[in-house]
Amino acid sequence: MRTIPHRSVAVRALAVTALAAVSLLPAGPATAAPDTAAACTPAQVVANGGFESGTSPWTQSSTSVITSRSGETAHGGTTYAWLDGTGGTHTDTLSQSVTIPSGCSTATVSFWLHIDTAETTSSTAYDRLTAKIGGTTLATYSNLDKNTGYVKKTLDVSSFAGQTVTLAFTGTEDSSLQTSFVLDDVALDTSGGTTPPADSTRTPAAPSYTVSLSSNTAGTVWTGHESATFTNASSTALSEVYLRLWDNYHGTCDAMPIAVTNVSGGTAGSLSVGCTALQVTLPTPLTQGQSATIGFDLGITVPSGADRFGHDGAFSFIGNALPVLAVKDGSGWHLDPYTNNGESFYSLAADFKVTLDHPSALLVPATGTSVDTPGSSGRTVTTATASKVRDFAWAAGPFSKISGTSSAGTAINVYAVSGISSSDAQSMLSTAKTAVDAHAGRFGAYPYGELDAVIDNNYWFGGMEYPGFVLDLVSTTALTHEIGHQWWYGIVGDDEYNSPWLDEAFTDYTTDLALGKTGTNCWNSVSWASSAERITNSMAYWDAHSSRYSTVVYGYGKCALHDLRRLIGDTAMTKLLKDYAGSHWYGVSTTADFKAAAQAATTTDLTSFWSTHRIDG
Repeated sequence: MRTIPHRSVAVRALAVTALAAVSLLPAGPATAAPDTAAACTPAQVVANGGFESGTSPWTQSSTSVITSRSGETAHGGTTYAWLDGTGGTHTDTLSQSVTIPSGCSTATVSFWLHIDTAETTSSTAYDRLTAKIGGTTLATYSNLDKNTGYVKKTLDVSSFAGQTVTLAFTGTEDSSLQTSFVLDDVALDTSGGTTPPADSTRTPAAPSYTVSLSSNTAGTVWTGHESATFTNASSTALSEVYLRLWDNYHGTCDAMPIAVTNVSGGTAGSLSVGCTALQVTLPTPLTQGQSATIGFDLGITVPSGADRFGHDGAFSFIGNALPVLAVKDGSGWHLDPYTNNGESFYSLAADFKVTLDHPSALLVPATGTSVDTPGSSGRTVTTATASKVRDFAWAAGPFSKISGTSSAGTAINVYAVSGISSSDAQSMLSTAKTAVDAHAGRFGAYPYGELDAVIDNNYWFGGMEYPGFVLDLVSTTALTHEIGHQWWYGIVGDDEYNSPWLDEAFTDYTTDLALGKTGTNCWNSVSWASSAERITNSMAYWDAHSSRYSTVVYGYGKCALHDLRRLIGDTAMTKLLKDYAGSHWYGVSTTADFKAAAQAATTTDLTSFWSTHRIDG
């Protein structure tokens, strides 16, 4: 998260407690961990689901099934699976053996499916695609399900936990008129915990964003289109949604950096909350389980400044620029204001496919896994896909890039602005490799594929975290902290505006662990400024008491967690946090959730501990 008091501290040595404040995104507590959580390591178990790494380990009925030939296009990258499409009697198959970890209470197969057909009937399924796992048919699609683009399909396979089974797709075509079944980005995601009861009322759920943007020569202006598909998870009908246009904070309502126009799938209302919230009324209220899609034209103008949204000379940093859906829960719509002192961002895990057309002279690191393809003369198209992330960020500029792989297999890319020495870049690459493996070993495997770190010593805020993408100074401690946010805010989400300690205190504690710091006696230096000061205060309080924000949320917060570890024991604390992360993997946590999980991990009554450490909720 970002805090103004850390401006100078971060640039110095980013040492001790102050260092904690050198970051900018949240981390979140969760609900009490179910008994199964410890037995399940959350994972995505399909290999080569995007078909970009050859054909292995898929088994295909012919060498033409996994292909990049003309006639169809990929959902992401350049390769896809094309079943049938011959116009004659034909069967194609595609399969892979997968192992669904035991103890995982949630397991879902997802894939993107495009069906085109020459069949003209509106009533007869002549050609069919069947999705099966083991001997069980999960779903059947036909020429009647034709569509003009890809549609994401999600199927529950949690009953197969603990089994090794074959995931198979079979396409059958009758004697005339072709139907093509085109698959891409196949995944099987598992996690250990049940959805917290409160999650059933968090809506709109399962967002999926598709974005196509083109930049100017400098990479400071981007224009194009975005669409968002979502489902109403609440038993209350959903008649409207809100888009958060966060970066309008960096301009004025008369000159907005984020411009949304030509809304489809709903009626745009008025902007509110400093022009950072746009109401979109749906044509028909969605009942529970119903889905809808809204779309809009999007313009992004990056202001000057080495900021999380800004450009430092030729280098642009584009965080929180894509409009995302606000969250509605039992408290209503969360339409909190932007805070420059920390983070306001509260969003549910979502899928993104973002296509960025830019001059080839600019490198474009981004959230997710990226594939570059040639564009028009002198331009490159970067397609980035990301699953189960809360936001999407990218940068653009003539960066110097170095890459490596951590011992556990995570691909790391370090992008440095001019002025960063090659030795400093190499140091940050080494730090990133060590940090991502240290955090993964404690809380669960890093799930986002590659990790990009964009390094610039001019950032006033020290560092900022996004899923799979961080901005940072040259600092071992700061980069270790920002990478820790991949778990505490990225994977285990929270309401950053109302519970900032859940990402910052947890991430600073995580940073200490990774760097071998034990926090000995750190609680002894606590001195409260007033009776109203609590570790668990919201950003509304900290914006009014900004000089105390980093001291209390980062410093006192992490010291409270060190104290909890000393109270319940190292072994219990280690298990508590790993189980807690597993049970809230891609979910949302609250202070009450964490307190309940901590109490369940010990026979010691923690009532006085919470009171002494001013942890309310």
